[in-house]
Amino acid sequence: MNYLDFQEKTSFNQEELIALSYRQLIDDPPVDFDARLPAPPFLMVDRILKMEKNKSRGKIIAEQDIRLDAWYFQCHFPGDPVQPGCLCVDAIWQLMGFFCVWRGALGAGRALGCEEVAFNGQIRPYNKIVSFDIDVIRYSELKRNRASLIIANGSVAVDGETIASVKNARTGVFKGITYNDYPRRSKNSMGGIIERNGEHSS
Repeated sequence: MNYLDFQEKTSFNQEELIALSYRQLIDDPPVDFDARLPAPPFLMVDRILKMEKNKSRGKIIAEQDIRLDAWYFQCHFPGDPVQPGCLCVDAIWQLMGFFCVWRGALGAGRALGCEEVAFNGQIRPYNKIVSFDIDVIRYSELKRNRASLIIANGSVAVDGETIASVKNARTGVFKGITYNDYPRRSKNSMGGIIERNGEHSS
């Protein structure tokens, strides 16, 4: 699809999400379009049902299908399989980064944190569907430092029962930070602080 069609679309299927992981979704990406999602098996979302924007606010509703043979059930824990709660939080960060890109952010997404995470349930191998409901509190494009920022609250439900909430989650999109020539040593081959201008701190 072309870039304008991408920005006007309000739902995305699994094929489209995976295509973004491999940078195959947009036929005419703008300069500095480095966006991608994690590829399976670390992609924690199977479909986005709804994306809405209202000035600096917005809404994301998405789902993940639970698979009996999912990789995390094999190791977390042997004899007591449960999906790690941190993967629910990561799914929210993944969706927030996608929202930024959909709104026009250019660069690569990075999770920046959250203020509160609460769990009151769990996800087991014979559950069916995890639902993510995310309220975007603020999306902003920071022209001065070439970055975009999103802040949101999210809830996680499994088969209709809410099991987790995340408050004031933050994700940023930054230009000039991708490491596209892995495994070669190059400018962005070392991690560290991402400076305010979006460049890697050397």
